[in-house]
Amino acid sequence: MAERIDLSGWGRYPTVESRVERPEKRTALRDVVNQDGNPVLARGAGRSYGDASLLDSGGTTLLTDRLNRMLSFDSDTGVLRAEAGVRLREILEVFVPRGWFLPVTPGTKEVTLGGAVAFDIHGKNHHRDGGISNFVREIELLTAGGETVTCSPAQNEKLFWATVSGAGLTGIITEVALELRPIETAYVAERTLKAQDLDDAFALFEEHEPNYLYSVAWIDCLASGDSLGRSHLMFGRHATPDELPTKRQQDPLGYEPDHLASLPFDLPEGVLSEHTVKAFNKLYYARQRKRDKREVVGIDPFFYPLDAIDDWNRMYGESGFVQFQCVLPMEESYDGLKEILAEVQDSGLASFLAVLKRMGPPDGGLLTFPTEGYTLALDIPRRDGLEDLLRDLHETVARRGGRVYLAKDAYLRPDTFREMYPALEEWLEIKRRVDPENRFTSTQARRLGIEP
Repeated sequence: MAERIDLSGWGRYPTVESRVERPEKRTALRDVVNQDGNPVLARGAGRSYGDASLLDSGGTTLLTDRLNRMLSFDSDTGVLRAEAGVRLREILEVFVPRGWFLPVTPGTKEVTLGGAVAFDIHGKNHHRDGGISNFVREIELLTAGGETVTCSPAQNEKLFWATVSGAGLTGIITEVALELRPIETAYVAERTLKAQDLDDAFALFEEHEPNYLYSVAWIDCLASGDSLGRSHLMFGRHATPDELPTKRQQDPLGYEPDHLASLPFDLPEGVLSEHTVKAFNKLYYARQRKRDKREVVGIDPFFYPLDAIDDWNRMYGESGFVQFQCVLPMEESYDGLKEILAEVQDSGLASFLAVLKRMGPPDGGLLTFPTEGYTLALDIPRRDGLEDLLRDLHETVARRGGRVYLAKDAYLRPDTFREMYPALEEWLEIKRRVDPENRFTSTQARRLGIEP
């Protein structure tokens, strides 16, 4: 039964009133698509940050959290077939103890499988393996005509590559066949290196990342002068049983999800000021005294540190926050990142969380985000001056040949979007063919002018 509720993304901005339904069977999805000709959008866990999973007026948002059945698993190939509403957390809880891990994972395990495919998520191993689309063997897609179409890199391949990274605008992903990664333990051999500035960080990335499957850096985006870009770089690979402490070797695949605390209320909006964040960053950088530290850590601390705190997005206060994530081509990455960090510092808007990753070549999705170079993600509280800052950042990224990740965006303008995504017209041709009346849309799509 339909109801009207307020929805937002993980950044808690914008919030829109939505007509929602929560089907338990895929036949109910088809019924909604067929019933009235109004706009439709599938929403998984709502962990995209901006307005990508919102439909503000004149349509129905289909919540897929009850369509979360695991259907089959082939232990010879590692291929899991599951409904799109399954969360990555649920896959980990079932398959890590059996010796399997996600081939690609973002910084949270709370996203759904369908959402992961719709935005072709990337992780700390993109420089090695690319996005999750490289491991998707097949999807089932419910189209605007009420038909279910099987898509893969070899079957209906144009529709497949338009749907992977297509933000749910080509249809509703109902089922995914995903190839998992075999592992021997539920632990990661981690190496953490301190970089004193951006030059040092780039040098350490280029020196060490060929030796590790995973790499990421926390960067102090408020450090300036000789310390601009100072960082902690974390490299990792799946640990072998003999690398574990003796007490862990008896159960090397024992998976212990982290849960430290919950944040039951919004923090006052002045808590994360430029001064408090600068002080925190200074302490965080100094907490590791050694330049080179090696240890074995669990899957959750390495991949999902923020998931240990429920509702951590409330730390930014009632007004919420924006995550700005861009990627810059390799030849523009160093100078571009220096320019972006300077713009953030000049704005006076503090970013508590800043993450830098090395990206590999673009993936096959027509609206794919990655390009070979570096990606920077900043969490910025919504305060006065934010729109001006984001406009400047978007212009800088576009001028340097980069792009902004749509799963995080709430402010990009249509002209800048088209400049960043040159394959848009090719994607629109496929969209016109499978959805000529533009049944599948979103608040973000309307803002960006994505129309067939």
